[in-house]
Amino acid sequence: MHKELNYNIDDLLVKALLDEASVAEQIEINQWLSDSDDNQRYFEQFEMIWNQSKNLAAKSTIDENAAWERFRKRTQKERQEMPVIPLNEPKKSFAFRRVAALIASTLCTGWLAYLFLGQNAESQMLTVRSGAQTVTDTLPDGSIVTLNKQSSISYPAEFTGRKREVALTGEAFFEVTKDRAKPFIISVNDMTVKVLGTSFNVKDNAKKTEVIVETGLVEVTKNNEFVRISPKQKATVIKASPALVKDETEDDFYQYYRTNKLVCNDTPLWRLVEILNETYAANIMIGNERLNNMPINTTFDKKSLDSTLSLIGETLTIKVEHRGEQIILK
Repeated sequence: MHKELNYNIDDLLVKALLDEASVAEQIEINQWLSDSDDNQRYFEQFEMIWNQSKNLAAKSTIDENAAWERFRKRTQKERQEMPVIPLNEPKKSFAFRRVAALIASTLCTGWLAYLFLGQNAESQMLTVRSGAQTVTDTLPDGSIVTLNKQSSISYPAEFTGRKREVALTGEAFFEVTKDRAKPFIISVNDMTVKVLGTSFNVKDNAKKTEVIVETGLVEVTKNNEFVRISPKQKATVIKASPALVKDETEDDFYQYYRTNKLVCNDTPLWRLVEILNETYAANIMIGNERLNNMPINTTFDKKSLDSTLSLIGETLTIKVEHRGEQIILK
């Protein structure tokens, strides 16, 4: 997380907790959450305070209209009497006070507005986060989404208008209910994925954004470019390059978090190592270049990393060496 906090994020978090964030704002929130564990912890503390304030409000017997009027007058007075921070006060201390004051003020204002002004049901946004486990969710139109670990999706409580629009951070597999009158649109990073009814996988990480089609036809757009991809094809954007690339899929590893199986059909060792590092957050290296393209024809069920590496060693007759947190195949 940046040392200098983005104060605007507190306003966005309140809008999200009120289910009033737009799709674009939810994308910004999801991206901010995925940037670091510190951001995730900050949001959890923010949400905890929010929920506690809701519980207190639910138990209150105070006249709400009178309370709102007193709160409004008090905040107006406090803004006028806000103390000036000395110029020589440490910047970190000032930042802490500012964030603390902003959270308190925003929570009170946001929650009271929620109580007294009500909400617009049509603009209500929902967010599902997977955390340490995969999560399957059913969207308002009956479409099914399976989120990989550490991913999130945001969508309206009801799809209205001429399109079904959701925002994704991380990785998810979609089985979209067909509706020719309302295309299904996914916003992920700076790409747009548009479908009518199909199944496909969308993956966004620090290196690339990738869309793989399992059934149907998908249109992927980035800036002014677009490609249409069909089964066994993928569209990829490498973060270091803005180009939108259409290609054939080499394997079905994208299914692993749903099926718990890694199916290798003449899969080169380097590719299997790549997916194992990603899946287990491991640091596996190939110690000899001649091993890079050794083919593997085995199905690995989801087991511990050590069990999987042991099977690889037996299958290819190679050694698996542990050096601290690093694992070397040679």
